[in-house]
Amino acid sequence: MAIVVSDRRDRYQTSPLRHLDPLLFGAPALLAGLGALMVYASTRHRLETQGIDPLYYLKRQIIAIVVGVVVMVILMLIDYRRLRELSLIGYGATILLLIAVLKFGVSVKGAQARFDIGAFQIQPAEFAKVFLTLVLAAYCTIHREEMGARRLVVALAICALPMGLIMLQPDLGTDLVLMAMAFTILMMAGARARHLVVLLLLGLTFAVGAIEAGVLDQYQIDRLTSFSNAGSDARGSGYNQDQSITTIGSGGLTGSGLFNGTQTNGAQVPEQHTDFIFTVVGEELGFVGGAIVLGLFAIIVWRTSRAARLAQDPFGALCCMGVLAMFVAQVFENVGMATGIMPVTGIPLPFMSYGGSSVIVSFACIGLVGNVHMRRFS
Repeated sequence: MAIVVSDRRDRYQTSPLRHLDPLLFGAPALLAGLGALMVYASTRHRLETQGIDPLYYLKRQIIAIVVGVVVMVILMLIDYRRLRELSLIGYGATILLLIAVLKFGVSVKGAQARFDIGAFQIQPAEFAKVFLTLVLAAYCTIHREEMGARRLVVALAICALPMGLIMLQPDLGTDLVLMAMAFTILMMAGARARHLVVLLLLGLTFAVGAIEAGVLDQYQIDRLTSFSNAGSDARGSGYNQDQSITTIGSGGLTGSGLFNGTQTNGAQVPEQHTDFIFTVVGEELGFVGGAIVLGLFAIIVWRTSRAARLAQDPFGALCCMGVLAMFVAQVFENVGMATGIMPVTGIPLPFMSYGGSSVIVSFACIGLVGNVHMRRFS
């Protein structure tokens, strides 16, 4: 009888559900809820003046959040070691979607990066973040004892295929995020320092070459360079960032109050519900609101790094580190471009910016990290 009780106790102690991380899931939930509120705040007045349902964007954002949570739960139910076996299939499907979007996708503001399906959009480049992390982590796990130059070349080829297709859209911002993820995974997998330096130089050459080859439109190039000379072209390429800085600055310490932002209600910041969602936080909730948002992201980074440290195997640890790099790169770039310290590259703020694909992928990444964490004893 004692043996049976002990066996049950052991199974209870090692049960994955017992080791769910409430902070890891709580912080994204709060960010998503606040993000939906900010999307509504930034669009309601404009939609009302146009005679459109003021809840138009809010409804779609809520649907994306619900779908994202469902995807997160599904990913958590599948043992992450099984995902390692399925990663190549997902990677191949993503490559096919990236090819298809270049041929059949919708062109918006010079970028052909999405499919329109009814009132919803699908952006394949977002899903590349998940599957590149999985397949690169799987490859590095298999060859972790021999990450020399030859293995590194294969790893770079794995990265180069989706990144090259994404650059053709063109979407330099997403490629920079993928580059940060790849660099982090390779570094943690044991790649030599000199090889990583070469990787950085190749990435820089790749970006400069894309610009010189005319892959990016001139207005995109102007956006990348205008931040270094703020105010020099306040009516042209620097308009978005100039208005963004003004809007955040007007919020002061505690903000103007929810729905009371004059810059936001006047639609002074273009793309405010997507790329510049942080400006709504800055104006209406002030420095305090912005600090809370960054604090919630800090919790996600903390718990993700903890999951990587406690992971049972190298594959789980590398997946967590890839996700960590993705969140850090996106938050730093998005908040940086909103505050004028980084160029405008069109990167969404995870969980908060309007956009179904971005929200779903953000929750999927949390599901992957939670999967690794909850199975660290099984």
